[in-house]
Amino acid sequence: MPPKAVALIPARGGSKRVANKNIRPLGGHPLMAYSIRAAIDSGVFASVVCATDNDEYAEIARYYGAQVPALRPAEMSGDKSPDIEWIRWILDLLDQQGDKVDVFSILRPTSPFRRAETIRRAWDMFLANPGADSLRAVEKCRQHPGKMWVIRGDRMLPLMPFSNGTTPWHSSQYAALPEIYAQDASLEIAWARVARQGDSIAGDAIIPFVSEGLDGFDINEPEDWLLAEQYVTGGAVTLQSIGHAPYPSPSQLGA
Repeated sequence: MPPKAVALIPARGGSKRVANKNIRPLGGHPLMAYSIRAAIDSGVFASVVCATDNDEYAEIARYYGAQVPALRPAEMSGDKSPDIEWIRWILDLLDQQGDKVDVFSILRPTSPFRRAETIRRAWDMFLANPGADSLRAVEKCRQHPGKMWVIRGDRMLPLMPFSNGTTPWHSSQYAALPEIYAQDASLEIAWARVARQGDSIAGDAIIPFVSEGLDGFDINEPEDWLLAEQYVTGGAVTLQSIGHAPYPSPSQLGA
């Protein structure tokens, strides 16, 4: 019998860089709708829970099929609040409601191009590696850290002072440098015990899940939103199918 898993959709109210991005319309639906429906349609999860601190966001999440058992406490909803805090809170809340889970997955709304098929592929990989603590989506880095610097006064030093024999990494061609991967925000899966027992949501034994295509695309800046709209309108990406009419709210989502 597979472990009981919950999908967690973190959606704080407001945004400093892209106004109300989690509920801003993309392709006719609020951004968070695509992560909610991808989670539900994947067939992986016993429940899909939106962790939000905002009443309107909670209403929208429920409309698209997610549960919101309670609003996320304000002290766990700041832009610097660590994930471990709200994840422990939601796992404890589910425990209290008699819905104890074995596994949690974080599916952030800012990755709208991650589809149900991707979640199933990650789930199969996670189940095939029972000795791991977690799985995390990564993609090959575009800005290689071997070419990054730190500034000290009127001098700068290489962040990674390594070399290929006699040639420093910062002076090497990209193709000559070792492959390095950066985590993206699209998908994480972990045993609930990792968060319950430690100070990490990932643990130590982490499975790399390499994102394909635009699965790992993440909306954080205004230019990311513009690019996402271009991908959708230009047909470069197919959004997760949503069997709902668009959320019927008159909210000023771009305000």
